[in-house]
Amino acid sequence: MDNSPTALTPRFQEALVFATQLHARQLRKGSAVPYIAHLLSVTGLVLEAGGDEDEAIAALLHDAVEDQGGLDTLADIRCCFGDRVAAIVEGCSDAYTIPKPPWQQRKEKYIAHLREASPEVRRVSLADKLHNARSILRDLHKDCAATWDKFNGGKDGTLWYYRTLVQIFSEVENDF
Repeated sequence: MDNSPTALTPRFQEALVFATQLHARQLRKGSAVPYIAHLLSVTGLVLEAGGDEDEAIAALLHDAVEDQGGLDTLADIRCCFGDRVAAIVEGCSDAYTIPKPPWQQRKEKYIAHLREASPEVRRVSLADKLHNARSILRDLHKDCAATWDKFNGGKDGTLWYYRTLVQIFSEVENDF
């Protein structure tokens, strides 16, 4: 792993503005926390793990395709930030359409994809899942009973998903 600092250029600032605009009206699931807080946390984890600027930009935009416009948004990302960023974002997305396919089907497909995904996709995905798991833990401490109601997979499905992710991320080389 290269220990030299990651340079963040004005391109990163443009991505931050783009992400802030895309998710301006979005809140974290079941909370009043602006969604950009999640994107910034994931980006911080990626940078701390040695990710480069493209990975940091992809971290800012990792939910844009799923939550804010599907393939049209992916095309905008490709145009503004390049093929590599778009490929990482696409690799972190489990759905492009509204309505999304059934939860279990999406998660099984995403898990299969992660086993073969590039290291960059796995780094951003792991940062995303780690931050989500931290948020779940925080919510469990606040209001245990209501926490699982927010998730399409419920308690059992969500725990299955995260256990499987831990197994996959443990099998592949990563920097966390």
